[in-house]
Amino acid sequence: MSIQESLDLLTRGTEDVIKLEELEKKLKKGKPLQIKAGFDPTAPDLHIGHTVLINKMRQFQMLGHEVSFLIGDFTGMIGDPTGKNITRKILTREQVDANALTYKQQIFKILDKEKTKVCFNSTWMNKMTSADIISLASRYTVARMLERDDFSKRFSSQQPIAIHEFMYPLVQGYDSVAMNSDVELGGTDQRFNLLMGRTLQGQYGQEPQVVMTMPLLEGLDGVQKMSKSLGNYIGIEDAPRDMFGKIMSISDELMWRYFDLLSFKSNADIAKLKQEMTDGKNPRDVKFVLGLEIVERFHGKQAADDALAGFKSQFQKGAIPDDIPEITLNTENGEIGLALLLKNAGLCVSTSDAMRMVKQNAVSVNGEKIADPKQLIKAGTTAVFQVGKRKFAKIEVK
Repeated sequence: MSIQESLDLLTRGTEDVIKLEELEKKLKKGKPLQIKAGFDPTAPDLHIGHTVLINKMRQFQMLGHEVSFLIGDFTGMIGDPTGKNITRKILTREQVDANALTYKQQIFKILDKEKTKVCFNSTWMNKMTSADIISLASRYTVARMLERDDFSKRFSSQQPIAIHEFMYPLVQGYDSVAMNSDVELGGTDQRFNLLMGRTLQGQYGQEPQVVMTMPLLEGLDGVQKMSKSLGNYIGIEDAPRDMFGKIMSISDELMWRYFDLLSFKSNADIAKLKQEMTDGKNPRDVKFVLGLEIVERFHGKQAADDALAGFKSQFQKGAIPDDIPEITLNTENGEIGLALLLKNAGLCVSTSDAMRMVKQNAVSVNGEKIADPKQLIKAGTTAVFQVGKRKFAKIEVK
């Protein structure tokens, strides 16, 4: 690739690049850059929204740059104060180690294991003496620290800020010094911490890193950020057919956002797909391309092909899947409310979610739509319950 083509690919989907001209200058040196992204091992059960940063790391890797996946085991025991209005609970060493192991198992579904350096910031932080820590703390002022939005809000509302919380951005910044990083990737909410790396590198006589921030990926609803608590997520451990079906449920507009942030296709390939859709290609068929790529990434090509075939069979021919779960639910008084049944069967995340789906005309029993969210299901009933286009279960009520 030319320098411009590399810049176009690497900056695709980014929220901000600080500074673009510095990135161009680094690329023109013609040698592999040191790319860093840090992850606190606090939520190891990833959904694809978490993979946006990892995907960008993979793009750097594909262009021949050296990628380091930094697990913040030391900072994880401080607790990231980003976005918090209270002091964050500190993780134990055992929790950090368990979560870090899960991360390592999951990231190599995207990154090239042979070309990825996995680092732990305890490697250098545990070697620092008390004098070293005090010296590090002397390199930034309290006034500048309080410019950070979450600290500023807590200070003005008289919410407590523990001294150790000021150490978090300092340690994250020092990681860039220890790793001599050329580029650090992070979410938009990490901007303050990422810029700290630039500041400290300059003070330690290094060339400041380029900071690239990535946006938060919208969930299936296209409005709120992807979140398991909101039920609008695609888990990277989701079954292939579930994953494919969720991707097919997103809007045509959101599809392009997912291409930009999740696909490894070139800019030219994505532009070609957009032109084909403008020329009349069914958006569903373009979405097939996205679904196949993402499912193959996490489950392999055969699983992706099977998921596509299953989707076509189910939704283009109106068939019920052959492999739907069979569930038995017990009642206390010989009957159970529909909303509770759907929740207990795992077809909805909560009874309120179940009631919402009924009101949206998205629930059916044996192919017939249900209009009353308070309908009671009698003991002795065995039927196929469906929620939305993808969720089925054969339920026996006892």
